[in-house]
Amino acid sequence: MICYRLRCAHDHVFEGWYKDSSTFAMLRQKNLLNCPECGTSSVDQAPMAPAIVGRAPERLPQSDPTPTPDMAAPPAPVAGQMPPGLPDAMLSALRDVRRTIEENCENMGNRFADEALRIHYGEAPERGIYGEMSQSQREELEEEGVAFQNVPWVRDTDS
Repeated sequence: MICYRLRCAHDHVFEGWYKDSSTFAMLRQKNLLNCPECGTSSVDQAPMAPAIVGRAPERLPQSDPTPTPDMAAPPAPVAGQMPPGLPDAMLSALRDVRRTIEENCENMGNRFADEALRIHYGEAPERGIYGEMSQSQREELEEEGVAFQNVPWVRDTDS
């Protein structure tokens, strides 16, 4: 597995886990990468520091054998490592979330922000909706106190 730091056209930074660099390149070429914050498929690699995995330093013998709280702490996760099967499980869960949203909510497309405002002010019936919005529309909804949530929108063809 390889972890890339990614950035979308709206400057949202996030991580992506891929089998190898060629898998990442193929998904990027086919526009199958999406920003989990805004959903745009305009995604590119962001600068990142390399992760270096090495041996843990040897501990010096301690004169006091009584364990201290820091000795009992679990080891910190190593950058670039993920439990086996987790990416597939995450994709599967995100596909389930998408399916549930599509089955129970109305797709407003690029009219999402306008309809969310109408619902917020009681001008339209309250119901679940989903769709797309620009950064300026996002800021307007936040200023007006409209509750909304970004959902990573994975395609059924992602693997």
